[in-house]
Amino acid sequence: MVATGVALKLAQDADLDLVEVAPEARPPVAKLMDFGKFKYESDMKAREARRKQANTLLKEIRFRLKIDPHDYATKKGHVERFLSAGDKVKVMIMFRGREQSRPEMGVRLLQRLADDVAELGFVESMPKQDGRNMTMVLGPVKKKADAKSEQRKRSAEVNAQRKTKSEVKAEARARAATEEAPAAPAEEAVPAPEQDESTPAPRPGPKPSPQSS
Repeated sequence: MVATGVALKLAQDADLDLVEVAPEARPPVAKLMDFGKFKYESDMKAREARRKQANTLLKEIRFRLKIDPHDYATKKGHVERFLSAGDKVKVMIMFRGREQSRPEMGVRLLQRLADDVAELGFVESMPKQDGRNMTMVLGPVKKKADAKSEQRKRSAEVNAQRKTKSEVKAEARARAATEEAPAAPAEEAVPAPEQDESTPAPRPGPKPSPQSS
């Protein structure tokens, strides 16, 4: 245990700060540190934690007991999209009139949906009837944070492969300039002078004789 004055002197000599880390302790606990660096690192950790934190939402989608194939496919697509994003889905079947006496049909429909989306979600809450409605909760196979991470990765890959408008325009201008550039004129060959065949070729003259001494 060090006195406050001594601790302050140590912090001043080391060019550090004396930070109280456990004020409720007896005696209080302080630490020598670079408070600016400590605060910056704490803020960065908190920001990273907030970025990774993901709140799982509970989406709801409703079916009719006698649903046609097209509507079923559409609603199943919504369920797959919700599960892919890492959200839970509450599936509700609404019974009308005499349909309430056939709960087994609702169970079969919910089980069919669960089988169709088995790769993306699992049955978290089994089908149960509540008055005129029957509900079932599907949970996502992937966590919300993992789903968001994969989505960001795919977006980054798409952006990396996608050319910007300026790059496309620059390439188009370069191609146009290459196509419109005039070809360099070829050098014309100068024909050699033609020799008149009617004019005889000159004969060599007599060799000079050696001079006598």
